[in-house]
Amino acid sequence: MQQTSKVLKIAFVGNHLPRKCGIATFTTDLLAAVATAHPQTQCIAVSMNDIKGGYEYPEVVRFEIEEQDLSSYLRAADYLNISNVDIVCLQHEFGIFGGPAGSHILAFLRELRMPVVTTLHTVLREPRTDQRRVMQELISLSTRLIVMTERGRQMLEDIYHAPTTKIDLIAHGIPDVGFVDPTYFKDQFGVEGKVVLLTFGLLSPNKGIEYVLNALPHILEQFPEVVYIVLGATHPNELREHGEAYRVSLEMLAKKNQVEKNVIFYNDFVELENLKEFIGAADLYITPYLNEAQITSGTLAYTFGAGKAVVSTPYWHAAELLAEDRGVLVPFADADAIAREVVALLRDDTRRHAMRKNAYRMGREMIWSNVAQLYMRSFELSRLQGAALSRKSLIAKTLDKRPRELPELKLDHLCRMTDSTGVFQHAIFGVPNFAEGYCTDDNARAFILAVLLGELGEEPERLRGMATTCAAFLHHAFDRSTKRFHNHMSFDRAWLDTQGSEDCQGRALWALGVGVGRSPIRSFQMMAGQLFALALPALTDFTSPRAWAFGLIGIHEYLGRLSGDSLVNQARDTLTCRLVELLDRNAKPGWCWFEEELSYDNAKLAHALILSGHDTGRPEILERGLNTLNWVNELQISEQGHFRPIGSNGFYHRGGMRANFDQQPIEAQAMVQACLEAYRATSDMWWYEQAERAFDWFLGWNDLGLELYSPETGACGDGLHVDRVNENQGAESTLAFLLSLAEMRAAQNMVASFKAPIAIGA
Repeated sequence: MQQTSKVLKIAFVGNHLPRKCGIATFTTDLLAAVATAHPQTQCIAVSMNDIKGGYEYPEVVRFEIEEQDLSSYLRAADYLNISNVDIVCLQHEFGIFGGPAGSHILAFLRELRMPVVTTLHTVLREPRTDQRRVMQELISLSTRLIVMTERGRQMLEDIYHAPTTKIDLIAHGIPDVGFVDPTYFKDQFGVEGKVVLLTFGLLSPNKGIEYVLNALPHILEQFPEVVYIVLGATHPNELREHGEAYRVSLEMLAKKNQVEKNVIFYNDFVELENLKEFIGAADLYITPYLNEAQITSGTLAYTFGAGKAVVSTPYWHAAELLAEDRGVLVPFADADAIAREVVALLRDDTRRHAMRKNAYRMGREMIWSNVAQLYMRSFELSRLQGAALSRKSLIAKTLDKRPRELPELKLDHLCRMTDSTGVFQHAIFGVPNFAEGYCTDDNARAFILAVLLGELGEEPERLRGMATTCAAFLHHAFDRSTKRFHNHMSFDRAWLDTQGSEDCQGRALWALGVGVGRSPIRSFQMMAGQLFALALPALTDFTSPRAWAFGLIGIHEYLGRLSGDSLVNQARDTLTCRLVELLDRNAKPGWCWFEEELSYDNAKLAHALILSGHDTGRPEILERGLNTLNWVNELQISEQGHFRPIGSNGFYHRGGMRANFDQQPIEAQAMVQACLEAYRATSDMWWYEQAERAFDWFLGWNDLGLELYSPETGACGDGLHVDRVNENQGAESTLAFLLSLAEMRAAQNMVASFKAPIAIGA
């Protein structure tokens, strides 16, 4: 094949060393193996960055993608399209790409004009809705698919209906090492004369190391010369979130079990040559992983292929690889079973050595030189299939076909408006107005913004600090004696009210629902969940339709994580019925609305019905929400086609004169969010275009042709007067713009990744 291959340039897309993770190691090794086996083929890498500034990559990495930046994916596709790349080999794992369920990578694939061969490192048996959608799109956009186990192939066919002819089964590659006596390597690690048990890989709580530590006392009773080596640095994600808490807990457990003299922790990400020596020194390899749904394990493949006797929990890859006496399987989280099987193998040299030989013989098929040849066959097939399919040529796109440029996110002004207590309510021009203090409304908005921007991968440390401050404000604002939130607080931290408005309570519940349903931070989930349960009952006693609407949006977010909560589901049904009844009482020919007056935050009422109708599978309620949103949207489109919100100087009473000024940013925000929800519920791009129209109000497509937002600071003027922009830049207005920008970014990412939208939080 070396002489006849017409694949002259391959781009491997995934993580790459020196990033520390299994995908990075695999991509690096696969690229090197293919390059070595086929020197006439140029192999380059496109690598994902999960940290600002990226990594010190070798020269083979020719392009870097910022994980959460959609435009970075599109630039990478453009780069490959103009670089004469014949094949793209994508390494897919949900967690390494940005967007809901890693959907940003789909936008990248849609732009490519060469065949794509995708290696699937994870195949989920029970995917979430968004994960299933991503996988199905990925299958469609890939010319060929590679899985590493027979079970993976079967799941692709049965669960995702992937064509059998599109799938190649190629085992996880391994280095080529000799079948040697472990004694040869032991003196390098100071364990000569010992029986070595080994576990290696990046450390995290799902590895189950604690069960081996609990098994050790029983093992040592029979074999006191045993030493257990735990090799590997803490996983970078675990390190960022929890530091070394898991490793410290393991060290404490070893001391508690009085086995610390028989346990060695090597807290390092070792290079391949050192890793082979560690594996060589092992008498037994143990993988006590706790997650059954692991379709591939590089560490298992490495040790198995090196001819090691393996004791493992029955996760999918292990169950398949260790069948037919090629290893020993033990139940999950069962220290006694681990001890029993380790002791049995150490007592039975004949069985252990036979197991080693069986593994080593099978491992010869898995060495990287063989795997490289199998990959090249898949590349050749995809090249021929790609030519037959005539993938799209490189054509410059007109403006309507390219994602529009949204303003750059700037948090400077919002950060100036925030101190250690919370977000200040008002500003004098761009200067915080201490005299007006703080309010729960704005801190709720800011908390929601921090969570949304966190999902988009924006400034995690800065946003977590802001979210923590706002969460603390919400917690302090709740009065447990009245089960209501205060709203207004003075600069000296004194509450200025007995309790806040009903709208304030609803808005706080919205923020708490987001904390439960969408924040990845456990402490926010817990605090928000407890407050949500205490604050929700009062909502059904309120009379404000906007409080009901805010609360329904919060309920939607809450149920995104805790859908089985019957009391919350009942509250949703009650409030939805009340909004429908209100609409029935007030809607008349020519007036399709919930009240006699259009006032403030109008689109939120329709938004709540759209969400509830869609979530509960009640099309008649969804239709009512869409109809009311369509009516209020048309009412707020000017003769020139731009968004003209109902003015706050008199609002609009049925049969009366409509106020056109002052126009408030929260009206544009409400329309943006409601139209995007309608888009997600219907897949109708018309609704997305209406959201764009409302968002453009901030950018100057309005009655005065003036921008309200500041591109330098991210601030937003407090409204549009009849003759000018209100130059005060308070929290409500600034947050209205920033929330609209965050929602538009998320929706734009979805439009670029999918042919049709997916529900947020699905």
